[in-house]
Amino acid sequence: MRKAVITGMGLITSLGKNVEENWRNLEAGRTGIACFADDRLPTAFQYVGKVAPFEMPAVGPGLSAQMKFLNRGSTLGFVAAREAVAQSGLALGDVPPGRRGLYIGSGDFTKIGHEFMHPALTPSTEGRNRIDFVKLNSAMLVDVNPFFLLESINNNLFSFLSAAFEFRGPNTSLATLSPYGAQALELAGRSVQQGRADVALAVGCGNWITEIPLYELEGLGLLSKCRFGAQSFKPFDKSRDGFIPGEGGAAIILEAEEIVERRGGAALASIAGSGNCIEFSEGFGVPPKVAVRSVQEALEAASCKAGDMAFICAHGSATRKGDQSELESLLDVIEQGRTSVAVCGLKPYTGHMGAASDLAEIILSVKAMEHATVPATLNFGEAEKAFSRLHISNEHGPCTERNFLSLSYGIGGQSSAIVVSIH
Repeated sequence: MRKAVITGMGLITSLGKNVEENWRNLEAGRTGIACFADDRLPTAFQYVGKVAPFEMPAVGPGLSAQMKFLNRGSTLGFVAAREAVAQSGLALGDVPPGRRGLYIGSGDFTKIGHEFMHPALTPSTEGRNRIDFVKLNSAMLVDVNPFFLLESINNNLFSFLSAAFEFRGPNTSLATLSPYGAQALELAGRSVQQGRADVALAVGCGNWITEIPLYELEGLGLLSKCRFGAQSFKPFDKSRDGFIPGEGGAAIILEAEEIVERRGGAALASIAGSGNCIEFSEGFGVPPKVAVRSVQEALEAASCKAGDMAFICAHGSATRKGDQSELESLLDVIEQGRTSVAVCGLKPYTGHMGAASDLAEIILSVKAMEHATVPATLNFGEAEKAFSRLHISNEHGPCTERNFLSLSYGIGGQSSAIVVSIH
């Protein structure tokens, strides 16, 4: 099989508007999580990772009209994709559209709820607790945006991005639990490795900070109570109580190595191995040792051991059961190899962005490796005694290895692991 190498990366989060700005702020130990006062919401919900206002990149006249149908997460995904394509230095005209793959993990919750129906609901209820459906039907025709459905579908970004860059080769749009950004990257890599595409774009995008998702995530017991404000997101810490959500977009361009060499391009890193598994879970939770098999598969595919990793960038959701299951998985894998390796969690820098977090953490890990750095885990103090043997630090550290392992998992037992090698 051909080797799939990373030639371009794009990133927009609450921490920064591009890859370099995100990295500089991470290197400085900053977080993009902040309090956005809103009297309609509980205090804890007011702490989120919200992207600062940004300028939309220009698009052709045929696409400008379609851009208004993009929801918030899709817009962020498009911005990241644009940066990744530009950074790659790829002349798309040299690659037939049918040889360009496109894989999107979309976790956008912007339009969950029924706010768009409010202009029609108000006149049809007239202040009563029942609806006049004749008036509702009439009001829906004139007072509600008829394109609301386009904004709410999970593949909202797909057709727009395909048209913008003419990616017409192998493709899919994923919408599942947390690992779908990493799964999109794995599929993109396989399409290049197997010769079905010469270039492939993987995009992860998500917005988890609107009202309905906040209440739903809280109802599942996943959110932090934010007792320590923006510093409340504490992966692996014994005082952890859940995550703080965010929004963002992340994108990675993959190409066949021989094509990059032929065009005189530069490879940043390569996908060395990946693993995807699902473990049995009773109920809607995280099973014990959720990531063991996916990590073992990824290491085997990469012909690596845990000791060959500069660090492991763990999922680090900061939920009680989730972190416990992940850390038990890592102890199992690491101690089988009788080795020690640093473990870090990067979500406290940006907030949990769903599908965007998977790719964002790989991008930030690539930047960390370029600077021979093991990233700090913000807000970490002390782990439970059972995990004290793991090397987790709230300060950046040095590294010498050329590989790292990135993990992601979701409630229900799904997990993904990817080994990345730096060039």
